[in-house]
Amino acid sequence: MDFDLDVVRRSWPYLVQGFWFTLKLTAIAAVGGAVLGTLLALARLSRFKLLSRIVGGYVNGVRSVPLLLVIFWFYFLVPYIAAWIIGADHPVEISPLTSCVVTFVLFEACYFCEIMRAGIQSIPPGQLAAGRALGMGYWTLMGQVVVPQAVRNMLPIMLSQTIVLFQDVSLVSVLSIKDFFGAADFVAKRDGRPHEMYLAVAAVYLVACFVLSRLVRRLQRRIAIVR
Repeated sequence: MDFDLDVVRRSWPYLVQGFWFTLKLTAIAAVGGAVLGTLLALARLSRFKLLSRIVGGYVNGVRSVPLLLVIFWFYFLVPYIAAWIIGADHPVEISPLTSCVVTFVLFEACYFCEIMRAGIQSIPPGQLAAGRALGMGYWTLMGQVVVPQAVRNMLPIMLSQTIVLFQDVSLVSVLSIKDFFGAADFVAKRDGRPHEMYLAVAAVYLVACFVLSRLVRRLQRRIAIVR
């Protein structure tokens, strides 16, 4: 088999553009998912049983479906649903990029919801009672006392979920979006060099995920020492 790694060198600027796109989508989905997930976690822990059950059904339902299927659902079905809601004659146009951003935020929010819910429940009940005794309202208590501690407790797990998200972003290539994997796949098919390109992609993902995992482990040790 003729193995030519020079194709990777020649295509590297194009691959770097895809890699930056992957990082940006990962950051947007992680931040958006964490914020929305925290709100969903508070809703799941709410005293309003109907709200808690609705959010719980949404979170468990989305987490039971493969991400690839959610991407297809949103991209192909939501335009028709939106047209039906607003009474339009034609499907509402949604760009592949917008579809992927919204899909990833909504999908990741379900995982961050469970992470944050566990973090909130890990806070000693005595702190909640002390806050109420001081006259703190629910949102003040959550925003100033509970959620900051929950974020610190669950930060290593949230970062680990972000690493998984970084890998899952490669699924956007099914919509012909040129993320890192999509860019490499395009070059592989264009130049007929799948072995070299896919090997290079695997190497980059391996190094990136290994470095990020080591950073998460160091952060986890530092948090444990602080405690």
